Amino acid sequence: MNTEQRLEAFETMLAAVKKTAEDTASRMTQLKKDGREKTVTYRQLMTTKLQYQNFLSLYQLYGLLDEEENGGESHD
Repeated sequence: MNTEQRLEAFETMLAAVKKTAEDTASRMTQLKKDGREKTVTYRQLMTTKLQYQNFLSLYQLYGLLDEEENGGESHD
């Protein structure tokens, strides 16, 4: 795999991580509105949300993600 292919693969992966993080947060919001915060599904989504937040934080830590792309969060 050459450098261009690696960059393209990373950008594809980053987009997928962001989308999953957003979709997970959206599903959690809907469950919360429905009063279902104590369900197994909600707890599984919380785990997923934390994993993907960690991925995005690591990308930012290594300079692979701008602060704006991670909701402006600072992890100094």
